[in-house]
Amino acid sequence: MVGAVLIWGGLVLALGLPLGIAASNPLMGWRQPVYVAACLAGVLGLWLLLVQPLLATGHLPGLRGSRGRWMHRLCGGLLLAAVALHLGGLWLTSPPDMVDALLLRAPTLFSVFGVLGLWALLAAALLVAARQRLPARLWRRGHRLAVAAVGLCVVPHALLIEGSMGPVSKAGLCALVLVALGVGLGRDLGRRRITRR
Repeated sequence: MVGAVLIWGGLVLALGLPLGIAASNPLMGWRQPVYVAACLAGVLGLWLLLVQPLLATGHLPGLRGSRGRWMHRLCGGLLLAAVALHLGGLWLTSPPDMVDALLLRAPTLFSVFGVLGLWALLAAALLVAARQRLPARLWRRGHRLAVAAVGLCVVPHALLIEGSMGPVSKAGLCALVLVALGVGLGRDLGRRRITRR
């Protein structure tokens, strides 16, 4: 019981702290509401990247087995929605910058990482949509590779952006995302080795 409270409390803190810091950031005061909403959607998307592998591997109390897998699919849809809101809001505030970013000709490295993360996320979503038509081994490997690419692109994207999230809360959330991805991917690889034996 205590462990469950600590885990869920930690997850709430991991979302609430960066969201609160971003929402109250003085730099947001002169930004359009659409831009602020886009930034907050980006923070939510980063937090969902933390939750996804924990749901997939049954690490969240009360959400194991079929319930955890159902929540994993639901959070995958929420992640896509958060990314769409993030991109849509940024598009509305500055279409030329978004065109440059999507064409990989933006002068900022965080834009390149963001777009690569977007493509990796879309690849993961397409693999999920095609799951029934693919051999199980191919689907697992493809999904695992796409998920790893999402994390390895989105974390640098978030870390390189200055102005929305606080540097400490951002670094903490990014570290948690990488640990969760490592736990999720490591457990999946461990299961495959046991199955082969």
